[in-house]
Amino acid sequence: MDNSSEKQFTERHHGRGAGIRPKNRFVSLAVIQDDEHLPSDLETDPRGLKTEYFEDASKTVVSQNNSPDLPFRYSLNPYRGCIHGCSYCYARPTHEFLGLDAGLDFESRIIVKRNAPDLFRDWLNRRNYTCEPVMLSGVTDCYQPIERELRITRQLLEVAFEARQPIRIITKNALITRDIDILSQMARHRLILPVISLATVDKQIAQAMEPRTSTPQARLRAIQELTSAGIPTGVLIAPIIPGLTDSSIPETLKEAYKAGATFASRNVLRLPLSVEPVFLDWLHHHFPLQEERVLSRIRQVRNGELNSAAFGERMAGSGVIADQINQTFKLFRKQLGYLDRFPMLNCDDFMPPTSSSGQQRLF
Repeated sequence: MDNSSEKQFTERHHGRGAGIRPKNRFVSLAVIQDDEHLPSDLETDPRGLKTEYFEDASKTVVSQNNSPDLPFRYSLNPYRGCIHGCSYCYARPTHEFLGLDAGLDFESRIIVKRNAPDLFRDWLNRRNYTCEPVMLSGVTDCYQPIERELRITRQLLEVAFEARQPIRIITKNALITRDIDILSQMARHRLILPVISLATVDKQIAQAMEPRTSTPQARLRAIQELTSAGIPTGVLIAPIIPGLTDSSIPETLKEAYKAGATFASRNVLRLPLSVEPVFLDWLHHHFPLQEERVLSRIRQVRNGELNSAAFGERMAGSGVIADQINQTFKLFRKQLGYLDRFPMLNCDDFMPPTSSSGQQRLF
């Protein structure tokens, strides 16, 4: 054991975004794996990395944020951790609160909130609740692959529709199209606003940095299916990685617009806490020739550092390079005909749902 290790290197696992296990900032001891005696093919070895799912016994499913640069206050997350394995995911450090690491644990040890629909019912049924949009997937993706089997997100949407509770969704997974039936019903009441996250339309880059998400082409088809069903759908160009994906902003916006997206937003790469070593290791492994340029560009948009946590700056960056990125995004968004802002959702028709105990709130 070692209490000074910054990160723990492991043999790379096929289909995983992280290649390391960063030291948990809340744990004083760290286990260093001896890779010398591991076989080269971990997929066929019983010690190979498999995804594990654990039940969450928490009593809450909605979290509240007070960040002034986020367009929502309440976040609804049926899963903790995410098998998508995006190397840049800003949510990775949240796994450290569970005593797990932000690298491979985050994408291979997933916490499942099976009772999320009941918890959401009771949350909406509070006497002091004033209706406002709730973000589904404010932290980790609600349509990650296990959702196909568990259908927790589907049940949350059913609760929301029953209560006429407006929902925003952000996802990288085309599995969202499974729920077009209920999403289209919600859309008729202005209760739903799905956003498809799309960092790039370059399949090679996407496959490397988002190994278990839907391909960019599948996400574009999802936009087309959603909008064809009368569901206003947006696109989030994120993260924009200076020196790697910033040049593809025009093409990504164009392809999303052709697919039917009506509004668009963007975020520049963030590397908070233990996300930084995971991303740097990924960059060095997958794009060694571009590594120096990318790191230089990141520092140019982060005041010489690799990350900035300042509100108002952390999403867009600052400096000349950041200005160029933001101006390019705004120019092509306007030229293509995207809406200037997200459509408003309907908060006027809310009615408290039946509680998990079967009781209806009287007033």
